[in-house]
Amino acid sequence: MYKYEFIADKSGKLSDALYSFGLKPSQVSKLLKNKDVRIDNIKYNFDALVDEGQNITFFINENLEESAKNFNIIYEDENIVVINKPAGVEVTGSEKSIDKLMNMRAVHRLDKNTKGLLILAKNKEAEHSLLKAFKEHNIEKHYVCEVLGNSDYKGKVYEAYLKKNSKLAIVQVTKDYQPNSAKILTQFKTIKKGNKTSVVECNLLTGKTHQIRAHLAFLGNPILGDDKYGNKELNKTLKENKQKLFCYFLKFVNLSAPLEYLNQKEFFIYDKWCENILKALKKN
Repeated sequence: MYKYEFIADKSGKLSDALYSFGLKPSQVSKLLKNKDVRIDNIKYNFDALVDEGQNITFFINENLEESAKNFNIIYEDENIVVINKPAGVEVTGSEKSIDKLMNMRAVHRLDKNTKGLLILAKNKEAEHSLLKAFKEHNIEKHYVCEVLGNSDYKGKVYEAYLKKNSKLAIVQVTKDYQPNSAKILTQFKTIKKGNKTSVVECNLLTGKTHQIRAHLAFLGNPILGDDKYGNKELNKTLKENKQKLFCYFLKFVNLSAPLEYLNQKEFFIYDKWCENILKALKKN
């Protein structure tokens, strides 16, 4: 039995929320009949109403992450699809990656264990427009993460240099330029301080491999659950085996044809661990 959780991105019927996650009518009917679906941890056997931001949990005998039709679709039209990517699945590079399963073109990436908003193109024209937009910084992407330590970022843009180490499958961040390194720019703002961990909002101004994870580790605040760049023993003690990093916001700023109709369109979603933080952030 597999357990799945997600946050309702809009108010409406429970069945519609489950359909948006990618479930079929027969699957939804079975979940309700067997009381295998919960809203805020309360079991339901009827098509109840769900409010935006409520937590939905369901139990099913299928591994939905291996199915092309079972990703939480946030938006879809004839050119693109925006999904809430789950942790534990690759965007590209394998037969079970999202681009292969959905038969679409990945125009940017989220790390395997990073959740959040992901855009895919359905055709070459849309792919070209989106790649151009990313290159020209015309798509805003904002993340939220939980980091180790008591951080105090004020919204400053931090500059550093990042270099890939293909043999070790990692990147290295340095203060000064090194041969074959690229400049990275990341904006960090602490939105909740704690003694052991803090919550940080991140705005990518450049988009390099593992940029947020490696940059925060370089600054002394690795992401909780990130064994590659963080504290593996402490992650184990805190029982976190997947990085607490979530892409919660996307905005199309200045897309070219055929996607100009999407300009100024925004997407804002929640994840369970940071739901209240993001609701407060959205109000501000």
